[in-house]
Amino acid sequence: MADHHPEPLDPQPSLSYRDAGVDIEAGDALVERIKPFAKRTMRPEVLGGIGGFGALFELSKKYKEPVLVSGTDGVGTKLKLAFQLDKHDTVGQDLVAMSVNDILVQGAEPLFFLDYFACGKLDVDTAADVVQGIARGCELAGCALIGGETAEMPGMYPEGEYDLAGFAVGVVEKADIIDGSRIVPGDVVLGLASSGAHSNGYSLIRKIVERAGTDMMAPFHGRPFRDVVMEPTRIYVKPMLELMRAMPGVVKGMAHITGGGITENVPRILREELTARIDGDTWALPQMFRWLQFAGGVNQDEMYRVFNCGIGMVVIVSAADAEAAEAKLAAAGETVYRIGVIDTRREGEAQTIID
Repeated sequence: MADHHPEPLDPQPSLSYRDAGVDIEAGDALVERIKPFAKRTMRPEVLGGIGGFGALFELSKKYKEPVLVSGTDGVGTKLKLAFQLDKHDTVGQDLVAMSVNDILVQGAEPLFFLDYFACGKLDVDTAADVVQGIARGCELAGCALIGGETAEMPGMYPEGEYDLAGFAVGVVEKADIIDGSRIVPGDVVLGLASSGAHSNGYSLIRKIVERAGTDMMAPFHGRPFRDVVMEPTRIYVKPMLELMRAMPGVVKGMAHITGGGITENVPRILREELTARIDGDTWALPQMFRWLQFAGGVNQDEMYRVFNCGIGMVVIVSAADAEAAEAKLAAAGETVYRIGVIDTRREGEAQTIID
C-alpha cells in the first residue's frame, strides 16, 4: 500500500523572528544602552560584566559565617499609572526598593540585584528609562546590578505595557541576624518617614483617582499631582547599615511597611506575647494620604492596613538606645519619629494597636 504524504504547500514568503513580533536588534540595542547604568553599580566582588549566561559574584572573606538573604518582588499596579502617564523613570527604583528594604530588615547588606522586564513589543527608550531607574535604586542601596532578562513576548501584554520583577541577594553574619527575638516590653518603636505611597495600595489609589476625576497634572502642594503619586520608594539601606555598624546590636527588630501597612507588618517581627502600641499622633499624616482618605472616604483602620501612612520603615531599639539611634539616623538624612512602645500582650489583643 502506497504511503500517503501531505500535499506539498505552495512556497510561502520567508518568515523571520521579527515578523513574529520579536526584534533581536532592539534587544541588543537595549543591552548597549544599559551597560553604562549597570557599570556605575559595580562592586569589587563582581566577576565579569553584563552579557554572560550567569552573573558571578565572589563572597567577601570578611564574613566568618556568612548567611545569604534573598528577596523578590514587583511594583504592582503602580505600573498602570506609569503606562497612563507615560512616566517610566521612577518605577525601577520602586522595584529595587521593595526587595532591598525587605532583606535589610534581617540585618543583611544587599550585594547584587537581578531584574526581569517583560513586554509584548520592546520599546528601547521606555525599557532604558526603567533600567536607568533600577540602576539608580541599586546605587542608593549599594548593590550591584549584576544581570537581568528582557523578554519580548508578542501577544502576552497589551501595547505599551510591561511587567517587572526584581531579585535581591544580601549577606549577614550569622551572629548578627535580626529576627526580633531580643525585643522586650519597654522597647521603643521608631518610625522612618516614607517618601509617599511607595509601591503599595495602588489599586485603591487608582480607584480613588478615577472616581474623583483628578487631573494628574494639577498642582498639589507645590508639585504636579502625578509626581507626588509616582514618587519612588525610599531606600533605607545605607542609613540603617551605618547605624548597625556604628552601634552593633542596637537594632532589635525592623519591619518594612509594605502591603498590609503598619497593622500587619509590625507583628511579623514580634513574639506572640508582645504587642506594639503605636500613637498615631506622633507623626503628621502626609498630605497625599489625607487627600486619599478624604476623596475615597477611607476609614482610619483601612488606611493603616493598606498604606504606610507616612512611615516606611519601623525600627525597634531599647529605651536606653533610642535617643542615640534617632540622632544617628537623622544625621544620615532620615526623618525619624518615636511612634510607640512594646508592651506585654493581653489575651485577645492585636499585636499592633494604633491609637
